[in-house]
Amino acid sequence: MRLLILLAVIYLGYRALKSWMLPNQPLQKPVSGKAANKIDDEMIKDPYCNVYFPKRNGVHLKIDGNDLYFCSTECRDKFIASRSDLN
Repeated sequence: MRLLILLAVIYLGYRALKSWMLPNQPLQKPVSGKAANKIDDEMIKDPYCNVYFPKRNGVHLKIDGNDLYFCSTECRDKFIASRSDLN
């Protein structure tokens, strides 16, 4: 019983000393090496079908120096076809 009390006192002392020595440590640990309060990804709008989707899941197309992202290859292909119909 004395051993358990001694271990509890040592643990509580350790925690108190740690919080006193390192007061500015974040409460949450970073997730996969990233900051916990940083936005993981942004939602963007498909220029052809007007659907919002995560940018990391988009299909990239660069036209005239502009980066465009589409929700699928079908929307990208339809966008390209609609631009060629205008010319």
